[in-house]
Amino acid sequence: MQKNDTNDILERIRGGLIVSCQARKGWPMYGTDIMVAFAKAAQQGGACGIRATEPQNIRAIKEAVDLPMIGIFKQWYDGYDVYITPTYQSAVAVVEAGAEIVAMDGTKRARPNRENLCDIIYKMHINYPYILIMADCDNLDSAKYAQECGADIISTTLSGYTEATSDYSKFQSGLIKEFKAHLDVPVIAEGHISTAKDLHAAYANGADSVVIGTAITRPEIITKWFVDSLMEV
Repeated sequence: MQKNDTNDILERIRGGLIVSCQARKGWPMYGTDIMVAFAKAAQQGGACGIRATEPQNIRAIKEAVDLPMIGIFKQWYDGYDVYITPTYQSAVAVVEAGAEIVAMDGTKRARPNRENLCDIIYKMHINYPYILIMADCDNLDSAKYAQECGADIISTTLSGYTEATSDYSKFQSGLIKEFKAHLDVPVIAEGHISTAKDLHAAYANGADSVVIGTAITRPEIITKWFVDSLMEV
């Protein structure tokens, strides 16, 4: 894999819209061909980057579109809540598939194989110095921890998706402002961003870039939003 200019990658995604093209087995849109189609459509629409999971999807998308890739590898282990790139080997698989940015769970929660975030990031920086590490966090405590561990980018991806933040079901734009006030690395807004108003709020509060997934690449959810709205007429 060719070495990347990390500053160039950061500039390419700054101030734009990254589209998350993901689907799990059992979801209507699951399949590598579908993920590639979503990525192509996102590029045509002006996206500045793609977020995707599983090496085969990352590799296929990188062959089809010329956009920076935030790669993850969702793996579920019994007894562990961490599933976003939970181990060092899962991070390596994402790099070898072609991602310029590897995102992983940035919380303090236990990981499989007795691994921890600091050790994983240290090994990634040693072995893949041209790759950026993004920590998906849920609150400021996690964000500070991830930065101390050496994360190059912090995101709000897990806000509302952990036990500590389970009360949050809508985009928390104020969390971006809080992160920016206490962190020294770029901050990416992600999670529960479903409208242009949310997108603008993220940037108004200092986000360096924004990721949107469900509101673009989950047609079954988007359809339900519209159908449910009929009940309000």
